[in-house]
Amino acid sequence: MTSNLSPFSKPAFRHLFSAQITSLIGTGLTTVALSLLAYDLAGDDAGRVLGSILVLKMVAYLVIAPVAGGMAHLLPRRMWLVGLDVLRAGIVLCLPFVDQVWQIFVLVFVVNAASAAFTPVFQAIIPEILPDEKAYTKGLSYARLAYDLENLASPALAAALLVIWSFDSLFLANSLTFAISALLIMTAQIPQAAPTDRTGGIYANTVFGIVAYLKTPRLRGLLAVYFAVSSVGAMIIVNTVVLTRGILGGTELLTTSFLACAGAGSMCAAFLIPRLIERVGERHLMLAGIVAAAVAMLLGGVLMISDFASIFAFAILWLIAGAGTTFAQTPGGRLVQRSAGDGDRSAFFAANFALSHGGWLFAYGIVGWLGSLADLSVAFLASGGMAIGSVLVAVKLWPKEERLEIKHSHPGFWHEHPHDHNDPHHVHVHEEVAETDKHRHRHFHPPVTHKHRFVIDSHHTKWPMESGDRV
Repeated sequence: MTSNLSPFSKPAFRHLFSAQITSLIGTGLTTVALSLLAYDLAGDDAGRVLGSILVLKMVAYLVIAPVAGGMAHLLPRRMWLVGLDVLRAGIVLCLPFVDQVWQIFVLVFVVNAASAAFTPVFQAIIPEILPDEKAYTKGLSYARLAYDLENLASPALAAALLVIWSFDSLFLANSLTFAISALLIMTAQIPQAAPTDRTGGIYANTVFGIVAYLKTPRLRGLLAVYFAVSSVGAMIIVNTVVLTRGILGGTELLTTSFLACAGAGSMCAAFLIPRLIERVGERHLMLAGIVAAAVAMLLGGVLMISDFASIFAFAILWLIAGAGTTFAQTPGGRLVQRSAGDGDRSAFFAANFALSHGGWLFAYGIVGWLGSLADLSVAFLASGGMAIGSVLVAVKLWPKEERLEIKHSHPGFWHEHPHDHNDPHHVHVHEEVAETDKHRHRHFHPPVTHKHRFVIDSHHTKWPMESGDRV
């Protein structure tokens, strides 16, 4: 397979990417409509309502994603994704009819719970469709571009639609986009999920992904990078309006312009990632990106303390922060797919989704409260300081040397899992089963020392710290 392969040469990727763009646009319209609905029902308390919705969203991600990802190997993935799209379409259709704030909370929690169950499984399918790592990297960059374009285009599209429609109609549009997404997924050729050795019930499958993720050194480093990204990103999302309206004395146009600067930086970075990552590797690119974003926040704090309220200077910092956070987070999918066994990929992506959003929940609280209770300069310094601290943790946890194949040893033990006899573990024979047929029975693994691509799974429950360690 050529390394210059475009992901769009794969029909399945085209369908899934189109489904992603469609649902992103609809979700962007609903974000605008929710703001207007919250003001309609709560008046001046709309900010508190929207803040609570944001917290509910993160809680749904944290609670639901690991459960869904852990059990995804037991479900037909196409019907799983289509069913969740249909569920989201139905829930969004209910939003125009709510007349109490608590009803918004319930419906928003359910729709975000469905998204938490949808996204990790969707993400796990992409590397199976794009097995070439360079093509997969381009796919990740295109996905990031789609996200940034949605952030820029959805408010403008919503404003245009509101000229002829009421805001309730935006919910109907979002429901339609989820229905279109379901149709696109129905027509995509989604590969059958690889078999997994995992057994056990809901609890065992739920915790597997998180435990395995946290046992993998490169993923512990990735998690620290994600927390740094959330520290900077929370500052941009929560306090851009405070900076532009309260400090710089601008209008709504200046607020949207600053958000556009962050989006433009992010899009430029997404274009550059496939080329840069082949030259410097994920570790250097991601750490350099988040250091640049963190320094931008620290410089923002210095400018605030110095009373240097320059629109141009802060716009440049927003541009750098947008580019830096995208350099830091977009290649993360490569690390996750590299760290997971074929049958366990959904569980790893679910753990990645849940744990990374836990950082956002914490960062929203810290940066938001500091900006309102103390001073915006304190929020800037806290944002940059937390990001720098997280980078130091990432450097410590993320090994410089990328070891894919690791020599390790296994003790002899009995257990049961699906297998064939092409694996040197399985030296037993029996007449009724062909050597290449998958089958399941209790069997003995003799002691062995060997070297292969190492991931945490049912056979490998501990990361070897030295060559030949017992796992």
